[in-house]
Amino acid sequence: MTAPALIDFKLHGRRALVTGSASGIGLATAARLARSGAHVAMNDLPTAALSQVVSDLRAQGLRVEAVPGDLGVSASARDVGSKTLELLGGLDYLVNNAGTPGTRVPIPPADLEALTDEFWDRILRINLLSAFWMTKSLAAALTESRGAVVNTVSVAAFGGGASSTAYATAKAGLAGLTRELARGLAPAVRVNGIAPGFVNSNWECSFGDMDAAARATVPLARVGQTEDYAEVIVYLCAGAAYITGEVLPVTGGMRI
Repeated sequence: MTAPALIDFKLHGRRALVTGSASGIGLATAARLARSGAHVAMNDLPTAALSQVVSDLRAQGLRVEAVPGDLGVSASARDVGSKTLELLGGLDYLVNNAGTPGTRVPIPPADLEALTDEFWDRILRINLLSAFWMTKSLAAALTESRGAVVNTVSVAAFGGGASSTAYATAKAGLAGLTRELARGLAPAVRVNGIAPGFVNSNWECSFGDMDAAARATVPLARVGQTEDYAEVIVYLCAGAAYITGEVLPVTGGMRI
């Protein structure tokens, strides 16, 4: 269990797009932004799940919009960007959170045969290229608003295990992309990332008993809740005025 949030963000008049926001960290982030007063576009695959969470948040009086689309396709990513600008009238914050492991169980690093061309292509498109496509399509709007981008990376980017070699490589690439976009969009737009550790969510890939693993390896002795990550993402969006090009590990201390 996490303690109630003690930090209030005052984001009335701000506009945000959160990709991969039908569940998990993305949903928690979209909800935190909306509860702070922002008008939020929520992207995910065009499924009932996205429609349902948008309906639920609207029922709470929050200003959220559904912008479905498969970000693994560049044309679809551009369409999501265009639709977002139509709905929101501009953009202040872009959260590139869309991601997939592409597997229900971890693929051992030695199992190279499992890493087919098709698997690599999908993993790279969703976990790496989508962040570039979305940022590129919205760069002008973010520059106009002097906004911010936050990418959801992963501790897998820094080594030590992942759902697959392809996933770890894509996230390492996303960490590099974060730095290069920060250079390219400065000084008007800040670009940062977070690197989550254990996450209590409905992530497609199962890593076994995470609670036991967290108690054994994480100094804070618990699995991270989606709200833990959302709070840091929103801070990097709305605060952190002198931080750019950084990927902040959010792990409960598991790497110290």
